[in-house]
Amino acid sequence: MTASTLSGSRVKQLLTVARRARVLVVGDVMLDQFIRGGVSRISPEAPVPVVDFKSESFMPGGAANVARNLCALGAAPELFAVVGRDDSAARMRELLREQDIGCDGLVAHASRPTSIKTRIIAHQQQVVRVDRETRGDLDSRTTARLLDALRARLAGAAAVIVGDYGKGVVTQSLLDELKKLCREHSIWLSLDPKPVHHLNLTGFSLITPNRKEAFELSGLTDDTRDANPLRDMNLIRTAGRLLNDLLPALLLITLGEQGMLLCRRGEKPVHIPTVAREVFDVSGAGDTVIASFTLAIAAGASPIEAAIVSNHAAGVVVGKAGTAIVTPEELLASFKR
Repeated sequence: MTASTLSGSRVKQLLTVARRARVLVVGDVMLDQFIRGGVSRISPEAPVPVVDFKSESFMPGGAANVARNLCALGAAPELFAVVGRDDSAARMRELLREQDIGCDGLVAHASRPTSIKTRIIAHQQQVVRVDRETRGDLDSRTTARLLDALRARLAGAAAVIVGDYGKGVVTQSLLDELKKLCREHSIWLSLDPKPVHHLNLTGFSLITPNRKEAFELSGLTDDTRDANPLRDMNLIRTAGRLLNDLLPALLLITLGEQGMLLCRRGEKPVHIPTVAREVFDVSGAGDTVIASFTLAIAAGASPIEAAIVSNHAAGVVVGKAGTAIVTPEELLASFKR
């Protein structure tokens, strides 16, 4: 199989099997708030636009958006994360339940508020983003509670996805125990890394850094770039170092408009060109990639098949506004095109 061939009937078969998959998602969650309005004047107080409020909406973000993507594709995701004892946590649980996402694994923390990202948008253009969050490492007692909740639901799970967004829930002790548990139960373990943490990321089934994150993880400098990723020696060296140092079964480097690069030890990298027809908003595209790739693997796809599926899924969501999801119908339509 090449990076451009995968039949719609095979995708439909994978989606059918995926509907029986339980996937556990653990990591940082946040509430994405969108305030929309229009701009017709500049403030007399400062050289900034005045946004006239029109509407407000909320979506589960971070690792919760990974769970949303899994649910949209028909899987049965369960979310394990830390939220505050606040109104935002209540809103988060309500949104997750509305979308049939298991949220019994949300652990409440009295002194750690729920992360909120507020985006103010005028005429489809983001004006500013305000973050309200805690980034310190999670304490060992709460980490143990989180692991206990996950351990109780691990039996029969098809995969575990770790979403690290640099908010402190994903610590070394959490990763070490997750790797141990998944090895014992022969469960696939995927990670979307955040290099700022400087954690030991060895031994995962899949890691999905973007280009910037891949270079940060490798310690190499990204000072040259080729239009063809397979001729981009800087990128190929970085991929080789990550494969040798971190020893993942699979390394998937997302490259934006260049698509993605699938890498395995002892094999030549495979470039999957982007299929995005229009790029409107890249928010959450990484969540879609790791969710759809992991779900395809759980459904019996080969690594190349999973990469092609996730590439098409990402191509759909970047054409939507906000932290979007892809449905089975949209995914199949992408393959028909």
